[in-house]
Amino acid sequence: MATPLPAAAGEETTRPGTRAGALKGAAVLYHAYFTGLILMLASRKGPRDAGDWSFAVFRRQHHEKFRSSFEKLGLLDLPDAVACARYHYLSNRIGGVPVEYMEESDTKAWVRFCHPRWIYEGPALCGVPLEVGHGFIKGWYAHNGVTLGNPRLGFVCTSQDMTAEVGFAGYFQEYDRDLAADERLRFEPAETPPPFDPAAVPVLDTTTWPAERLQKANRNYAMEYIKSGLQELVRCFGSGEAVALGNLAAQIVGRQMYREVQAWLGQDPADATPEGFAEFMVAMGAAQDVASDWRAEGGAITVRQAGWRVMRGVDPLPGAAVEAWNGLWQGALAVHDRFAVLELLGRPDYGDDGFTWRLRRRSGGA
Repeated sequence: MATPLPAAAGEETTRPGTRAGALKGAAVLYHAYFTGLILMLASRKGPRDAGDWSFAVFRRQHHEKFRSSFEKLGLLDLPDAVACARYHYLSNRIGGVPVEYMEESDTKAWVRFCHPRWIYEGPALCGVPLEVGHGFIKGWYAHNGVTLGNPRLGFVCTSQDMTAEVGFAGYFQEYDRDLAADERLRFEPAETPPPFDPAAVPVLDTTTWPAERLQKANRNYAMEYIKSGLQELVRCFGSGEAVALGNLAAQIVGRQMYREVQAWLGQDPADATPEGFAEFMVAMGAAQDVASDWRAEGGAITVRQAGWRVMRGVDPLPGAAVEAWNGLWQGALAVHDRFAVLELLGRPDYGDDGFTWRLRRRSGGA
């Protein structure tokens, strides 16, 4: 039967130490990393560069995901304004994002992203410049009509995240004339979103979207932002800065999130052994649907991971993205055992089958 999505897709079956818990742990980590990249760019590069990167990330996501998702979301035969609003409602709800949908007519339909705002994680919103919001609105929402081949379709933004209004809100509208490029996005803060009626929202067929599929989609939602975010970090700023900024953000996020992710995996926080961290790495591999294993070799531990789920389909693989992403595990290890090191011995951008790490304690470490 078709039913509305739950308050957080698949969340009611999520328990630490279960398969659902592991998927949640991966989603939490990658979500935090994306927020960390936003803040790193805003603080180190400034609002304009952060906004340009946001635009590039969301335009890439738009081209890769928007039109191709219409069929599986049941949107093919709907009027364009309605289909666009339903797309953003359903795809974000599947990703666990609180959002509302209000349909006024075949040519006008609203979305409102509620607080707390998923993308910015708690008080992080205080450090996000307005340019980042403008970047994703221009990168995705203002381009929907172009992608659908409808030059009359535009987006009107009525509320933004950084201005203490009602969250990010606006509506898709089909006009009675073609729009110029600079008319595809308008800002009308005086307009107010209509009331939300939970009984009038689009629904998904739960027979084709069972709990585990929703849980995987929630994880994939966060991972896709890192896939796009790291590629655009390299493209926008070059390999050197991408490594510096991306690895630093990953190192900090790995430190900050390790205990929470470890808890979702059901692991013992008192286990500070090398074997305990190797088990963490293997469990995180499984949470990303990647085969992983470890073994003791000559006083150290070797961890292997087959492939790179985050960058699946990317060719060639950007080496700077490898080094940036690897910071997540370096940061986690710094919390697990600050006297240990994680050496990257094998990597897919060098032609290896996957990743190989060597985990050992520093010479002379306590």
